[in-house]
Amino acid sequence: MTAETSARPNVVVSIGRIVRFTRVMYKPHYLLYGVLWVLALEGTAALVSQPDKAWNPTGATAARIAIVAVVLLYLRMVDEQKDLEYDRIHNPDRPLVTGAVSAVELRCAMGVIAFVSIVGSLALSVTSAVMIAAVLVYGLLLWGLERLSETVRTNILLNLVVTYPVQLIVTGYVVLSAVDTGEVGSSGHVAVIAVVFAGAFLQFEFARKTSRINRPGELLYSNALGTSGSVVLSLLLALVAVVCEIAVVRPWDHRGPAVLIGWIPVALLLIPAAGAWKFHRSDEPDYPAVPAVLFILALYLTLIVQAFVLT
Repeated sequence: MTAETSARPNVVVSIGRIVRFTRVMYKPHYLLYGVLWVLALEGTAALVSQPDKAWNPTGATAARIAIVAVVLLYLRMVDEQKDLEYDRIHNPDRPLVTGAVSAVELRCAMGVIAFVSIVGSLALSVTSAVMIAAVLVYGLLLWGLERLSETVRTNILLNLVVTYPVQLIVTGYVVLSAVDTGEVGSSGHVAVIAVVFAGAFLQFEFARKTSRINRPGELLYSNALGTSGSVVLSLLLALVAVVCEIAVVRPWDHRGPAVLIGWIPVALLLIPAAGAWKFHRSDEPDYPAVPAVLFILALYLTLIVQAFVLT
């Protein structure tokens, strides 16, 4: 048996391990989130920047969805490696901890994803390729920064400050790429849309890491802010998202049934409010993350409908 033929089974085995890693660590709702994120973002940006022109998703839109989806997997792979020491204590069933996948295999997969996403984005525009490359590089910089700085690694609020911008760069990628390919017009109001999506995501981020039990060593926002502080901040972020969305979409400028569709985001605030009420009334130690997830999905679906209807 030659070295070439003996290497082939190893490649097949590694591909299988990466597929299993993806199945375990990249759940279907992550993919759903990525798809809705791109559609809602592009649609809202089109609605705000070109209110008199109907938004029609194109092949470029589909390409951006696919690229964002694989880049989110890339970032998940980065997180798996940079959080290894923490996971050995708090998440011992993670694939990298158990040996179900190796760091070398993850890095090879990351290289393939980086190549495919940059080349795919370059087919859309040079700006698209630069922005997606910035996302990939920022993920690696975060990994290095956390290895160098224990404070960044263990202070959850500081960690959020330095890690969240990767989401903003992805948002910038989608919008600027859509401007280049013609689905979105150039408008200063588009910057406000970034606040909408930041608020929606961060309300979930705080909700999923809130507990009424202080757990030293675990990265919980409630450890730093207190349970009430973390809950209130999550609710405020949802409110910021809705207020900014209403401000840029301006439902009062429409007539008929479109007015009702324009005001739906306000009603969606009942979802995180119900989650907070449930937590207040129960003895469960951890804040319920499901209402926060439902708020994001419902808001993004509403934004997509608005992009089709409010033109």
